[in-house]
Amino acid sequence: MIDYSKMLSDKIVNIKPSGIRKFFDLLNEAKDVVGLTVGQPDFPTPWHISEKAIQSIEKNKTFYTPNSGLVPLREAICAYLDRRFKLKYEPSNEVIVTVGGSEALDVSLRALINPGDEVILPLPAFVCYEPIIELCGGKPVIINTKVENKFRLTAAELKAAITDKTKLLVLPFPNNPTGAILDEKDLAEIAEVLRPTNIAVLSDEIYAELTYGRHHVSIASFEGMRERTIIASGFSKAYAMTGWRLGYIAAPREITEQIYKIHQYGIMCAPTASQFAGIEAMEAGDEDIEYMKSQYNRRRMMLLDGLRTLGFECFEPEGAFYLFPKVTDERMTSEVFCEKLLHEGGVAIVPGTAFGDCGEGFARISYAYSMQHIEQALERMEKFLKNM
Repeated sequence: MIDYSKMLSDKIVNIKPSGIRKFFDLLNEAKDVVGLTVGQPDFPTPWHISEKAIQSIEKNKTFYTPNSGLVPLREAICAYLDRRFKLKYEPSNEVIVTVGGSEALDVSLRALINPGDEVILPLPAFVCYEPIIELCGGKPVIINTKVENKFRLTAAELKAAITDKTKLLVLPFPNNPTGAILDEKDLAEIAEVLRPTNIAVLSDEIYAELTYGRHHVSIASFEGMRERTIIASGFSKAYAMTGWRLGYIAAPREITEQIYKIHQYGIMCAPTASQFAGIEAMEAGDEDIEYMKSQYNRRRMMLLDGLRTLGFECFEPEGAFYLFPKVTDERMTSEVFCEKLLHEGGVAIVPGTAFGDCGEGFARISYAYSMQHIEQALERMEKFLKNM
């Protein structure tokens, strides 16, 4: 009889499954539940973007592309980064097109981390960073961001976490799950801490286009930061292209040359039809971004006002499409609250602990849903709270 405990990797066996996935599974098993769990735009991919992919298939452009991606797509990405964020990259050797932002994060971390390296990671944050760091043999050094600071990473917290083993800082802003951002002042202070060091930065900017009341600023735009920063981003959130699985990395050539090896051997290239769609998105999608962002902003304020009316404490998020309200007290954990809300109230949200232990007492609620969907969820939550 096979002993699977001896067959499987210890690192993999010891990694916890995603806390988000548990509530997705519960939602799929439940009946008549209004879900506010998924970080996926409810908008269809803009037709002019989809049409370019369809045309590429009709013209039999279904070949492998260069490992780094179609040259016109890399050129379009560089033009977009310059136009939108004043960032300049060379398409020939500083951009790699990836299979979604997820691959961008994975290959970036693997290219940088040696066993024993310390990686500073602000939490709460998306679920993938910590497991990948551990799979690389790195040590996550957690900074628990605080609601009183609007879940922002401060320069003082960063400075206190740095040791002689620190290799990398992960900057997951705009943030999933909290909706926190780092503004220009925050980033300038962080850059000041990093400038005398050799510490790299992995800046996850997948939500860069979804900021409210201010324009996103990248850490790479500060003096001394571009040469140490990997920008990981993609098309899923800004262009409603989640299923297209298209992302990218922008970084100095010395870094992309090494990332390229991992991508080349593990992936080959991103889907060809998706890349043709990506060219259209980058070149002609600015109006789509602005329209969808305006709708998210309406939903953001509707959900925020609704939650506060129901008595939840919730700071006003300035990015992404999530709220992170305080949902419990000492009487129950956030996971228990979310399970009760699901089974007794018919509303699915994600406990904050899915994004780090410091998420206890909070929950992530997505507003990437229609106004009607959000309104129905609030009505059910009101009834649930009255019955508790």
